[in-house]
Amino acid sequence: MAETRDVVELILQDHRRMEDLFRLMRSVEADRAGALKEFSDLLIAHAQAEEAKVYPALKRYKNIDDDEVEHGEHEHDEGNQALLELLQVDEVGSEEWDSKLEELVEAVTHHADEEERTILNGARENVAMQRREELGAAFWEERERQLKAGCGSVDNVRRIVASS
Repeated sequence: MAETRDVVELILQDHRRMEDLFRLMRSVEADRAGALKEFSDLLIAHAQAEEAKVYPALKRYKNIDDDEVEHGEHEHDEGNQALLELLQVDEVGSEEWDSKLEELVEAVTHHADEEERTILNGARENVAMQRREELGAAFWEERERQLKAGCGSVDNVRRIVASS
């Protein structure tokens, strides 16, 4: 498990890893397809775990805005759609691939920034550390379950997008 159990820190660690993977996907010297596979698994596992274990719990806190949480879920849908479009591009590094990558970067970066400023800061200020650690354990368990199930496969991403 990660060094921390605090759900806020676990989510932030995933956000930083996603930024690293964006850099790799943009680099002609990197294994761009491998970075995309890792990113796809991470994004889906992360979002599914947030929606299943974290967001419903945070909605119970009076100083965390329900609209922000619901907006976060909507932004997950946008990120998933952008991910699916990139996964469906045939040639890694093609002009179309670069274009779809930038759309994905834009959607995910926007969401992560907003989530950090609103939902996560709200959790830091209003949720006791013990509860954040309980949520962290639940988030991590669901995230790992999703990763083991190959959640980032194009077929699974397609299914998630179709159901949203």
